[in-house]
Amino acid sequence: MPADKPHWLHLHSEVVTSGLCTGCAGCVIACPHDVLRYDDTAAWRPWKIEADGGADDCTHGERGCTMCTRACPRFRTWEGEADQHLFGRSRTEDEVAGISDWVLLARATDPDILSAGQDGGLVSALLAWALEHDVIDAALVSGLDGTGWAGRAVPLVARSREQVLAAAGSRYTYSANTLAYPKAVEEGAERIALVGMSCQASVPAIMSARKAGKVARRLALSIGLMCSKTFDDSIYPELFEARYGIQRTQIAKMNIKGVFQIWTLDGSYHEVPLKEGHEFTREGCKSCPDFASEHADISTGGIGAFADWTLTVVRTPAGRSVIEGMIADGSIETRPADDDPGAVALMKRLARASRKRWPEGADAAPRMLPVKAN
Repeated sequence: MPADKPHWLHLHSEVVTSGLCTGCAGCVIACPHDVLRYDDTAAWRPWKIEADGGADDCTHGERGCTMCTRACPRFRTWEGEADQHLFGRSRTEDEVAGISDWVLLARATDPDILSAGQDGGLVSALLAWALEHDVIDAALVSGLDGTGWAGRAVPLVARSREQVLAAAGSRYTYSANTLAYPKAVEEGAERIALVGMSCQASVPAIMSARKAGKVARRLALSIGLMCSKTFDDSIYPELFEARYGIQRTQIAKMNIKGVFQIWTLDGSYHEVPLKEGHEFTREGCKSCPDFASEHADISTGGIGAFADWTLTVVRTPAGRSVIEGMIADGSIETRPADDDPGAVALMKRLARASRKRWPEGADAAPRMLPVKAN
């Protein structure tokens, strides 16, 4: 296979089994031959069926199919390719949290969205607005497969305000929301928003940069969640329940603000030291260099001094168009990011820390900051 046509053989060795794979499942939804599957029980990464070349090779790839590598936001020179596609340049050394157009604080004005959503409820408000204003047909989000917090986080399709609100809130265990893409397409969606952590939020940009066909064209809006890590599902029985007596079935809401903040159905509030969760860190997060969802259209984070506002980083014209539309009709209220300089400083500090995870031997750009432009 020529060097300019890398396929599953290369992706498997360079990303999937090397420690770089985040489990975003971009390769799975891009595969046109239906030979890739996804392990969402332990490994949180793709695998290939034995037919058509075996587990670590692919006969379709040997014949020229490169879709899986075109979809991977950790394959080879991914950061530079995404930067060039979205912004026409690489970031400078000062842009440790990525290239941005506008940084602000925002929150929903609808009280139902504000109470159901996380922090300022911006993501829920944004999806509801985009659906109602014909910007998108569907959104790929996460929800729970059981009653309340007793369920596992799973990928879902939201096509209405009610479905957006039902999926609102953060759970801190992993859901490869990209895997809801086939269902969205089956239901007729052609303009799809993807909500996900940085690894997933980079999928639309890298697919578009590498011209990954219809999948790339349908992913019309990328909403990134700032993320240092996610946790294995075992954190519920082995930490919260076993050490603190917090039953999973009794959790009403959870947040992370330097500690695990947990509200239970009886109205109680609990705090668990964040350091106790480190042992439950999902493997796919340990080498991820992107805290700030640098290749999303809009990046969002509940960090800083104001618990009911969302730090919002607008990165692309598509992102600006949505935020300006929401401001214009009063769907959100905003304030300058300068009102909370600590939030911006924390974003940069966490972004810098995440970059240090990127291993030696992989493409240097994500780890080593570029020389400052003159």
